[in-house]
Amino acid sequence: MEAETFKSLESASLGDTLRLTEALDGLKYNADGLIPVIAQDAGSGEVLMLAWMNRGAIERTLEEGYACYWSRSRASYWRKGESSGHLQKLTAMRFDCDGDAILVKVDQSGPACHTNRPNCFYLEVDGDQVRVISKPR
Repeated sequence: MEAETFKSLESASLGDTLRLTEALDGLKYNADGLIPVIAQDAGSGEVLMLAWMNRGAIERTLEEGYACYWSRSRASYWRKGESSGHLQKLTAMRFDCDGDAILVKVDQSGPACHTNRPNCFYLEVDGDQVRVISKPR
């Protein structure tokens, strides 16, 4: 069923709809019930981080309006910014064409990375080295 849900949307017209529950049922979760999520700053378009959600985290995010992820290391829900105060207010959620990745557009308050950097992608490949390209705030 899951492959059929997103496959059927390939020929959909602009403005066509699908019930959210059908879309969530059709997502391609991995063996652990997780799907990768890219968090993007809604204003600047900057990619902030990659995390994981299960269906419960998706539903919490949509219900509460703030990004909630699944922490693989703690095996529990993780509200981004719950300890730092650097919350991610949801402005949009999108699914990719295959239903195997999610994009959340957020209003990020404060740094997105636990290292206190603006985003988690501060390590850039530079020839045969990896260079730090941003400093903590």
